[in-house]
Amino acid sequence: MRKGHTTRKLKGLMAAALVAAAAAGASAQTASTSYHGAQRDPFAKFKPALRRKSAKKVASPVTPPPIQARIDQYKALKARAMSLQQPAPKPTTALTLSEIQVIGITRTPRGYAAMVEATPINLSYVIYPGEQFYDGMLVAIEESRLVFRRQTRWTDGRTETAVEAKPLRKPNAVEDSLAAPRGAQAAAAGDKKSDLNALVEILKALAASGAQQGGTGNASAPQPQSGADDQSAAPRGKQ
Repeated sequence: MRKGHTTRKLKGLMAAALVAAAAAGASAQTASTSYHGAQRDPFAKFKPALRRKSAKKVASPVTPPPIQARIDQYKALKARAMSLQQPAPKPTTALTLSEIQVIGITRTPRGYAAMVEATPINLSYVIYPGEQFYDGMLVAIEESRLVFRRQTRWTDGRTETAVEAKPLRKPNAVEDSLAAPRGAQAAAAGDKKSDLNALVEILKALAASGAQQGGTGNASAPQPQSGADDQSAAPRGKQ
């Protein structure tokens, strides 16, 4: 009897466990209402994702602003300096080293001086060592060239400094050949003008001499005497 009773208890416990397991499975199935697919096919061979190399930014020199923008900036700095009663910046601070040509070098009491021409605006300036430019500074003036210290700014923020020399501009044979006929034409025009002036002077001299001769001829001619003088002279002769 005891053995049968124990068997019935075991069967009852197993049945209760099965019921509890079924209830838990049912509750788990009802809780998950949405299906999330796998990110990759579980049957496909795994391949690691390829990482694309990001393009490296290549640094390049900073391009200077246009000449008109630099001129406007110079005018604003000059007006500000004048309002603050400070020395105004030089006009060369708006010019780059590539925009000037050396047209002359001379010796002054202060030392060597150079005359440069700004090609974008066709203006000339006399400069001395220490003159500031937009991208550099004049370091020295020699007999046939100028020595500059150029500063190059890059897009990554760094600045490079290099020495640059500009030679004295050589005479242009084409300009000289064009200037020679102009000079000859100007000389010929001057000769014609001088000849015309000389002819005018000769005519003036002839006119003046003719006027003088007419005046002297009238003064030396004998003037006729009146009849009263003849009658008074006759009785004097009789006496």
